[in-house]
Amino acid sequence: MPSKLDQLRSMTVVVSDTGDIETVRRLKPQDCTTNPTLLLKAAEMPAYAHLVDEAIEWGRAQGGSGAVHATCDRLALNFGAELSKIVPGRVSTEVDADLSFDTAATLDKARAFIKAYEARGVGRERILIKVASTWEGIRAAEVLQKEGIDCNLTLLFSLTQAVAAADAGAFLISPFVGRILDWHVKAGEGPFTAETDPGVTSVRQIYAYYKKYGISTVVMGASFRNTAEIEALAGCDRLTIGPALLDQLAADEGVLERKLDASNVAEAPARIELDEKAFRFALNEDQMATEKLSEGIRLFVKDLRTLRGLVARRLEGAQAA
Repeated sequence: MPSKLDQLRSMTVVVSDTGDIETVRRLKPQDCTTNPTLLLKAAEMPAYAHLVDEAIEWGRAQGGSGAVHATCDRLALNFGAELSKIVPGRVSTEVDADLSFDTAATLDKARAFIKAYEARGVGRERILIKVASTWEGIRAAEVLQKEGIDCNLTLLFSLTQAVAAADAGAFLISPFVGRILDWHVKAGEGPFTAETDPGVTSVRQIYAYYKKYGISTVVMGASFRNTAEIEALAGCDRLTIGPALLDQLAADEGVLERKLDASNVAEAPARIELDEKAFRFALNEDQMATEKLSEGIRLFVKDLRTLRGLVARRLEGAQAA
């Protein structure tokens, strides 16, 4: 009997949710996605000191007041370029979370990333630019998609965000399953089964909506707390999964049942029309999505600032030497 991971791969594109290059090499996912938290963890691992050292040396040569931010971008590119040599598909690189409410700055950052990747011989068809699913982020994605730069709309917790992302022509969305569950558990709800898990039901609703209305935007479930959530979404377009859960699936030889199928979708909500006012009001009405989006941005910014602090200290040390 094939493992559940192998069975999952037969019906869903499996993406590795890590910046750990050796883990990606071992698990052989189709795609790979990173974020500030994962990049920070990888940057602190001795195995990748050479990627950090290269970025620091480059940053020292650049100098100037923007050296820290530029060096962090260089570090993200170093990891992204290495990952692109291992996975056959896409690598997601995230725009700074503190730009989540700045469309123009998000566009500048995304274009700079793509230009830098192309200078390294990594074509834009290999990269997804990760942008927070704020109104401003979605508007940036709309422009980037028209320029041939595919986007991954992250920190997505609601059908409202999913509809707006699809209307903008986003290549892919990353609904956060586990964080939705976290909110409901903290609110005193449950216990939940895999079938009643609010994160699972949210992704199933989005999937049904997209398939019913012929929307081509890829649905990639993310942020899993256990393998039961993953199994409950077997058949989803893509699933991005952390190494520990991938290992659990690889060790399990039970039967994995397909739960999602584009040719046989569940009942979907009526078609939703959104302008900016309707988007903001609908998101505000969804307490869970509003709180988790805000929290998610804060947490990513916290880790981004920690990474910048690490880089700043290294740059100062390099200059002193």
